[in-house]
Amino acid sequence: MNRLVIALLLAAALALPGLAQTTSSSSDQNQAAASTQSPSTDTATGKAPLAPPSREGFWGRVNPFARKNYVKRQTEPIRDRVNELDDLTAANSKQIKDVDSRAQAGIKMASDKADQADQHAVEAGNKATAAQQSAQMASSRVQTVEGVVKNIDQYKASSQTEIRFRPGQTILSKNAKDALDQIAGTVKGQRGYIIEVQGYSSGKGQTAITISQKMAESVVRYLVLTHDIPVYRIYMVPMGNAPLASEESNTEAGHKTKGINGGRVEISLLKNDLEQLSANTGAPNTTGSQR
Repeated sequence: MNRLVIALLLAAALALPGLAQTTSSSSDQNQAAASTQSPSTDTATGKAPLAPPSREGFWGRVNPFARKNYVKRQTEPIRDRVNELDDLTAANSKQIKDVDSRAQAGIKMASDKADQADQHAVEAGNKATAAQQSAQMASSRVQTVEGVVKNIDQYKASSQTEIRFRPGQTILSKNAKDALDQIAGTVKGQRGYIIEVQGYSSGKGQTAITISQKMAESVVRYLVLTHDIPVYRIYMVPMGNAPLASEESNTEAGHKTKGINGGRVEISLLKNDLEQLSANTGAPNTTGSQR
């Protein structure tokens, strides 16, 4: 009889842990189902947080007779949540890296665009400065041209030379040729000049005019043939026995006018401002292009 009672007590003791595990497992399943039915979006995973078991079973939180399956069932929700958090953390890290790479690319692109804009601004400034300088130079040249055009027919005496002839002679002497060579050398390659040749001769009437014309023609012929001075730049006037300018002034002053002994030719070099315009504008000074 005693053995039977002891056997019943042992069977009851062995059955109680299994019953406790079964009860705890069923309560955990009910809890999981309730959590699934009413999820909360307040957590990172969008699922409701794990709640402690409402019933702790026969042994409470510590079951000395717990088996592997029981422990696995108890820790499986926690393991799933940990895996989900790892996946979520990895996804967040990847998104952060993607956002950072895009931000760095955007910053670099903005920096490159800013550098290009600065370079364009510098180039625009240089072009504006060059344009302003060109405008100032053009304005200066226009003013110079306007002054020259305004005074285009205003010739000023640059130099004057006198060549004397013996009575009845129209051939140039060596001294006369040397004087003409010096005049031609000063106008070589220049523009904006004319040479005025005035012949004076002693005698009377048409005879004096003819002789003065021949003397002036000998001067013009030498300048054209020897020094290639264009004919259109030479103005020849036979004055005959007309008084010279110096003699006219002496007459006006009350002195007696002296006659011309033999003949003479006065050569005056007259210039306007075209040579100054050529120097300012950089126009080529070629004898063949003179006007």
